[in-house]
Amino acid sequence: MELRIGQGFDLHRFEVCELSSPKIILGGVEIPLQMPKKIVAHSDGDLLTHSIIDALLGASSLNTDIGQLFPETDPDYYQVSSLFLLKKVFALLKEQSWEIVNLDNTLICQEPRLAKFRTKILEKLSSVLEISPEKIGLKAKTSEKIGALGRKEGIACFSVVLLSKASQKI
Repeated sequence: MELRIGQGFDLHRFEVCELSSPKIILGGVEIPLQMPKKIVAHSDGDLLTHSIIDALLGASSLNTDIGQLFPETDPDYYQVSSLFLLKKVFALLKEQSWEIVNLDNTLICQEPRLAKFRTKILEKLSSVLEISPEKIGLKAKTSEKIGALGRKEGIACFSVVLLSKASQKI
């Protein structure tokens, strides 16, 4: 059996907005914000999913990353659902017979608080990735009000994935 580890990272900044109900999307789930800000992004700004995509691409050795595969210069990806992009990447992995052993993610943000959205996020991701929610780790940490993330200027995510492929016997 062949095993591969991949890591992903994404960071998005917030900017002030005048929306009456500001929200962000994480793992395909809309999460309300208590602050009058929005994520700055070309797609839907789902940095959790973006980080997972880069981890999957790195582990599978497809020699690309999310920016090369889905460039911001392509209008087809403007405001696109990141879960749609994840489905496309997962299909590429399946074509190469890769399976996800487990996936672990750490979000770093002062806001939003994610505890009550955790189950829904895991269900969405597990559905797209065709694995049980128990194979997905999801943690949220603050940066203790230190730096740009601590000042609520942005949000970041780190992801690590372990892939497996059955050895081919000749």
